[in-house]
Amino acid sequence: MPSEATPDPYADPLVFGQRLQILRTRRGLTREQLGGLTGRSGSWVKAVETGRLKTPKLDVVLRLAEVLRVRELSELTGSQSVRIDLFAGPGHPRLPEVKAAVEAFPLGTSHEAPPASHLRARLARAWAARHSAPNHREVLGALLPQLIRDAQAAVRQAETVADRRVAQAILAEVYSLSQFFVAYQPDAALLWRVAERGLIAAQESEDPHMIGVAAWLAGQAHRDSGPHHFDAADEVNLQTLAYLEPLLSDAGDDVLAIAGALTFEAGYTAARRGDTGTAWRYWDKARDMAARLPVDYYHPVTSFSRAIMGAHAVTVAVELHQGGESVRQVAAADAVVIPSRPRRARHRIEEARGYQLDGQPDVALATLAQAHEAAPETIRYNGYAKRIVLEETEAKSPGRRRRASELAVKLGMLAA
Repeated sequence: MPSEATPDPYADPLVFGQRLQILRTRRGLTREQLGGLTGRSGSWVKAVETGRLKTPKLDVVLRLAEVLRVRELSELTGSQSVRIDLFAGPGHPRLPEVKAAVEAFPLGTSHEAPPASHLRARLARAWAARHSAPNHREVLGALLPQLIRDAQAAVRQAETVADRRVAQAILAEVYSLSQFFVAYQPDAALLWRVAERGLIAAQESEDPHMIGVAAWLAGQAHRDSGPHHFDAADEVNLQTLAYLEPLLSDAGDDVLAIAGALTFEAGYTAARRGDTGTAWRYWDKARDMAARLPVDYYHPVTSFSRAIMGAHAVTVAVELHQGGESVRQVAAADAVVIPSRPRRARHRIEEARGYQLDGQPDVALATLAQAHEAAPETIRYNGYAKRIVLEETEAKSPGRRRRASELAVKLGMLAA
């Protein structure tokens, strides 16, 4: 009886096209979808998979690897001679400490939990540090282990129902902060564990703002897991928006902002699907919600604000593969300064993607250099940025190859 399981692409020495087909199927992509995400056609993908076309050039292989989210390049190429983990990276040095704190399961009272006011003050300082420090992962990695342990202890030691809800809200926020550290690290299971614990703690807190934050992060985790998770991302986003909608007429700025952030996320997922009308419609709605916020308001977790909507427009255009529109949105967005260093760096990376789509690789590299200046630890773990740099190290222009190589060294891409 034949097995319905997808064969393991690493058990036998398969050729490139066979590996591509198996990995594409595992990601839940059609040939047309994979072709669209890599700037090719479905018929081109079929020709490569069936062996009618030879293995593509390096820049195309890298783009396929990024879309398929392979753990290392050899999974796609089959070559074991050079083992390169291109897109996940080796992980931050503080990842083991954070992971140990998340995975611990203390049942006793090894130490007395700090008061809620103390934990909130530490959280506020941690968020401020994340937004202002160029080495924000290093800062968070140092703060998180003890913060996780103390927040967990606060929940265990709560004496009343009200105290427990307050502690659960704090714990949910700590997990939200943790997800920013764990994201783009080579431990997908840990990311999901943090996201799910954040959702549970937020629901236990019955705090609408924290429920929205946890859902925003869970939706991102689903969306970034690939097309077969897009429906799950929409389910989380839209159900949470339905829950928040009746509260918005009397809501404070934070609840309104998280509703706006969730609205934009629905548009982001639509853009990933290639649904242009839906993507821009949600962006318009989110922009209207941002206009209801104070001019200088900036949500501490999602960065949602009036200032961020231009950056969001660049993201939508880039995800829709609209190079010219991306560059037009870049020009409009650059008039506004994004306060957060890592968010500003991420925006520069999105700008670079837009310039690359528009056939302006020199400007793309210059923009990535700006991202590195804003927050080196953001660009170091970003697969899109690495892909652009790696492609341009093989450019025909000697000057561009040199600039790309210099940036690759800064990003630590040549490290063992």
